[in-house]
Amino acid sequence: MKKLVTVVIVLVLIIAAFIVGSRWRRPGPSPETIPQEKSVPTPADAASSSSEEEAFAPGTVSISPEKRQLVGIRTSEVRKEPVTHSLRVLGRVAADETRLFIINAATSGWIMEIAPVTPGAMVKKGDVLSTFYAPELLGAQQAYLYGLNTLDRLKEGGQAQPTQIESAQANTAQYRDGLRNLGMSDQQLDEIAQTRERAQQVDMVSPATGIVISRNIFPGLKFVQGTEFFRIADLSRVWIYLDVFENETKYLKPGVKSKVSLAGQQMVFEAAVSNVLPLFDPSTRTMKVRLEADNPRYALRPDMFVDVELPIALSPTLAVPTDAVLDTGLKKTVFVDRGEGFFEPREVEVGWRLGNRVEITKGLEPGERIVVSGTFLIDSESRMELAAAGMVENLSVDPVCGLPVSIRKAEQSGRKVVYRGKSYYFCSDECKDRFDQDPGKYAEQAAAPSEPEK
Repeated sequence: MKKLVTVVIVLVLIIAAFIVGSRWRRPGPSPETIPQEKSVPTPADAASSSSEEEAFAPGTVSISPEKRQLVGIRTSEVRKEPVTHSLRVLGRVAADETRLFIINAATSGWIMEIAPVTPGAMVKKGDVLSTFYAPELLGAQQAYLYGLNTLDRLKEGGQAQPTQIESAQANTAQYRDGLRNLGMSDQQLDEIAQTRERAQQVDMVSPATGIVISRNIFPGLKFVQGTEFFRIADLSRVWIYLDVFENETKYLKPGVKSKVSLAGQQMVFEAAVSNVLPLFDPSTRTMKVRLEADNPRYALRPDMFVDVELPIALSPTLAVPTDAVLDTGLKKTVFVDRGEGFFEPREVEVGWRLGNRVEITKGLEPGERIVVSGTFLIDSESRMELAAAGMVENLSVDPVCGLPVSIRKAEQSGRKVVYRGKSYYFCSDECKDRFDQDPGKYAEQAAAPSEPEK
């Protein structure tokens, strides 16, 4: 029995040795026969090569033509050329306050009769608006008649001295001014001088030709001195107020012409920016700019809203669509088309912003092509590339904005700060400046562990 077990064990060992030996001698594929995977240049590869690092900045992405067409990525050439822009603003019509007439009561009394004049009615200078009775006017009229009669006697007698006549004329003129100040018109004063009879009622007349914009009077009204009866505006010329942003006021210099139109109508008016300085409105946080315009046929009425178009012409400059600029609040970025499907992020500085155009003051040169549509898609892929580039390039995290930063490029740009023995790197000068103002705050945030995802 022992011999049988020994034989079986020996046979098993022989078979195992044969199998192991056959596998050990089996020739493997030579290095020449192993198919090599074709390498494709990527932004990460570019970051690992010193020569290509200069050609492609971290975050550069490569997008195939098919994908660009699918998501609607479009590029445009940056050019330095004159900029013309039409600033369209909603305006509000107001009466010209230098042509606004307010009729107040100069004494106390009662309203007797009222002409059929309501707000919006057109009146002419001298039209009777109302009649009123005032006890104070009776004594003033008596003094005026006495002055007139005295002047007549001195002239008819022929023996009066010139100084006496001049004194009587001065007194009569003073009495006449007193009646005028109490509300009596020149027309009614001339009538009293001609008839030599006192008027029982005083005519309240319009001081100018215009439109009644307010009325606060009714028959039998007992009024006191200072009561407002009518407001009449000469609307042959009106003001138009615009609410514009502070950065737009520099284009609205005095005398600049604009077009004014009413919604749904084909009438167009011409208005000019007034030489009055714009006023700041704290409720809307805007600047109020005043225009002045002629108003033929009184088409523009107070409190109407109008469309105002102001032409703006700027000297040649680099301007790109606002959609091409990604603004994170700390820096502004565009994507430059580097050819062959590569798009490189480029930090820029901007100037004015008008409509859908923004000025580029630094970071781009004429002739370069940038992405003007699909920018957000490229930005998301760029962030992924930056994350991947961290395996082949020394990257750090900006303690202020949290974006990945190339340590080499940050050191070359002087965006490095050593605080308490630790080095911090920044993606922009703005982030560095904010860190310098309160380094302890941002160093503590950078050292704090991130919360685990739920």
